[in-house]
Amino acid sequence: MRWTQTFLYTQKENPSDADIVSQSLFVRAGFIKKLSSGIYYYSPLMLRAIRKLEAIIREEHEKIGAIEIMMPILHPRPLWEETGRWEEMGPGLLKLKNRNDHWFCLGATHEEACVDYVRNDLRSWRDLPKIIYQIQTKFRDEIRPRFGLLRGREFIMKDAYSFHATAEDAQKTYWLMYKTYQKIFNRLGITYRVVQADSGNIGGAINHEFQLLASAGEDALLVSEGSDFAANIEICEALPIGPEIQEPQKQLEKIHTPGVRTIQQLSDFLKLPPSRLVKTLFIHSEGVASTENTAQTFAILIRGDHELNLVKVKNYLGLSNPPRLLEDHEVTKVCGANPGSCGPIGLEIPILVDRSVAQMTNLIVGANQDDWHVINVNMYRDFTPHHIGDFRMAQEGDPDPTHPQYKLRSYRGIEVGHVFYLGTKYSEKMHLYYTTPEGHQKPVEMGCYGIGVTRTLQAIIEQSHDQDGMIWPIAVSPFQVHLCVLDIKDQPIMEWVEKMERDCEQAGIEILVDDRDERPGVKFKDADLLGFPYRINLGKKNYEKGMVEIIHRKTKEKVELPPQNAINYLKEKILCSLRTSENEKP
Repeated sequence: MRWTQTFLYTQKENPSDADIVSQSLFVRAGFIKKLSSGIYYYSPLMLRAIRKLEAIIREEHEKIGAIEIMMPILHPRPLWEETGRWEEMGPGLLKLKNRNDHWFCLGATHEEACVDYVRNDLRSWRDLPKIIYQIQTKFRDEIRPRFGLLRGREFIMKDAYSFHATAEDAQKTYWLMYKTYQKIFNRLGITYRVVQADSGNIGGAINHEFQLLASAGEDALLVSEGSDFAANIEICEALPIGPEIQEPQKQLEKIHTPGVRTIQQLSDFLKLPPSRLVKTLFIHSEGVASTENTAQTFAILIRGDHELNLVKVKNYLGLSNPPRLLEDHEVTKVCGANPGSCGPIGLEIPILVDRSVAQMTNLIVGANQDDWHVINVNMYRDFTPHHIGDFRMAQEGDPDPTHPQYKLRSYRGIEVGHVFYLGTKYSEKMHLYYTTPEGHQKPVEMGCYGIGVTRTLQAIIEQSHDQDGMIWPIAVSPFQVHLCVLDIKDQPIMEWVEKMERDCEQAGIEILVDDRDERPGVKFKDADLLGFPYRINLGKKNYEKGMVEIIHRKTKEKVELPPQNAINYLKEKILCSLRTSENEKP
């Protein structure tokens, strides 16, 4: 393809609204153009990368017998009300009315739609198992779209759904899909980790995220330095850690702490480390799901040097979404004091205690009176906990929950894939039942599996770039070779270019020819910006020597070869890169 024959326009300056490097590079290289906040056009080059990733996904799904379909993006309200997610999904689900005053939503995910698609056909154990998938546009009404395609409102996603007669068979397919995802991401030549994660609104008893490692990643990951354990910080178990304080219980004492509102201020005032102090936080939750919990407001005690993990609180309470922290005026209404002077004594709401606090005695907490604290507070003597559990955020340096002799290390990641074992969450609510060989009716077991297509492509560049531009892996690079013509008005050189172009195409090499009437420096800068794996320079000097100059984009390595040798060299390099990526392990 010739540059002048396609729609390709680059920019020299970084866009003012870009938050991260990959977003800036995508805009500068003309891969995406913003239509509205979180909504983008995809250029011809971007579309080529998308189609390549889609092809890899399709190839690997076909190997396991998955069936591709296409589902509507516009869903009627009653479908989502069957599972309760019409309200549960919150404002992220974009809702609209048609001219007949009927409510619809744009599909943020397709569990309901896929169950509806199969529920009148999968009636017998003979019809199972089935794996159905699609690659399609999704829409989520993000409150603050950012990072380009990493946190957009409209995006392309591959979502798959599996249907099974037994939990055993469903979990077998879960691990099959897990391995399929590994094969897909291995083929992309990226650095990623598979981590334990929270299931969010999707639900399910088992789930794993595929996280591409990048310093600008939104997700915080904790990875063991000595075992295979890896988890999203949202759900990583936090083992109790020292100092374990088990001294004899002392008498309560109320102390005046004027102007003290933060843990650091209290630490300075008492000349004690934050680990010796306890903070009392308050959360509110609508629609508590657990049968043993009917309250909506809870107090939570965590150590002064720890951070509350709202996802863990959500999971303990059986909620679909994390609870919210009370605002200052609400805290005052509950305990009679402003935040910073609050404690558990005398509260009439359930008290949740983190297990690192539970191993301490003679706690120092707020007195529920502004400018006062209480020392030597003890559980069961001075207040009764409703539940003791893991409610804090794990952190780097904590023990590995599976092998405590090892420590956890912190990484940043971008979620590019997620697999879930759903069980019967959706089938029971939507009456997807099958008949067993014995004639009994049972709910179908399910799994669901997603890959963010456009998100993955930008994440790749967030991981793979340098100061000059993008560095595409061979598997999804829009073109494999970028040919810079340095003297376009020289007829013998243009004939040489045409032959090189034909030879590349015959060898199966995808080539973009920069035939613009521009200075060599401009072409070289654009070639580095676009970041295709190999660049060829053809000009008078090369022509006179009868040699082709080839530059490897990632390593900057240069070689000069005769034209036919150059074609064989490129073909072998490209095939070798593709073979290597297919066989790489994460």
